Amino acid sequence: MLDWVKYRQELMDRLGEFGSLSPDTLRGYQALSGAGQKTGHLDAKTRELIALAVSVTTRCDGCITVHSAQALKLGATREEIAEALGVAVALNAGAAMVYSARVLDAVQAHEGS
Repeated sequence: MLDWVKYRQELMDRLGEFGSLSPDTLRGYQALSGAGQKTGHLDAKTRELIALAVSVTTRCDGCITVHSAQALKLGATREEIAEALGVAVALNAGAAMVYSARVLDAVQAHEGS
């Protein structure tokens, strides 16, 4: 497995470099990332648990390491994280079911042509 702590630091260094090359892109990303904090509807820990589930569905290692560290910092337990990940697993399976129905629809369309 990855050395997630080292990877996170290397990623932050590289993203810092990217930010110096494209500061408006970085500022835009930071505005998007911070938008949810301003509404106050969800607490920070819940947002991090959602971010971890989305990290799995988007297959983003950078997101996994950043949001794992932040979720733990905000007091998320392994059990809470596992529950959030269970939602991601179910959604990925659900998406596969939906796309399986789409395949059957395409097959039916091609059989008639």
